Amino acid sequence: MKTISLKINESIFGETEHIRAHINIPRNRYINEAIKFYNTIQKRKILEKKLKAESSLVKHDTMHILKEFENIDYAD
Repeated sequence: MKTISLKINESIFGETEHIRAHINIPRNRYINEAIKFYNTIQKRKILEKKLKAESSLVKHDTMHILKEFENIDYAD
């Protein structure tokens, strides 16, 4: 485990302590779970940004290929 020191806004700390008291888990566990959840959200945002960038790179080629398929005569 890594030990860190952090400064937290007083109102956030108070809210955190209030919630922790109701769910009865240690502060360290609560903060670890919060960071893990936030990391998951951030990884999804990074992936979304990457997929959008890659999608825009192939957009022109994809449209060209779709037009070619539209022009194929599917005669029996």
